[in-house]
Amino acid sequence: MAASVRDNKEKGRFELDVGSEVAFANYRLTPSAVIITHTETPRALRGRGIASELVKGALELIRRDGKKVIAGCGFVVDYLERHPEDADLVA
Repeated sequence: MAASVRDNKEKGRFELDVGSEVAFANYRLTPSAVIITHTETPRALRGRGIASELVKGALELIRRDGKKVIAGCGFVVDYLERHPEDADLVA
């Protein structure tokens, strides 16, 4: 994917631009973890792995910041089950 995931701190979400569309994952912060509460992929982009790319990038940013993740949405729960290599991030 050409674009990279960014942390939009003002909106409290991770974002991934795909063309003119934006996929995003809302989050809330705790002192030691990031709770991802909702992921959203524009309808026209669904089924292309974009949500997975978004979560993967979000987890990389969380890891870089030395935090843990709490899966507060079903997609992130499923992603973490499919990617045991990220189990060390789970709070």
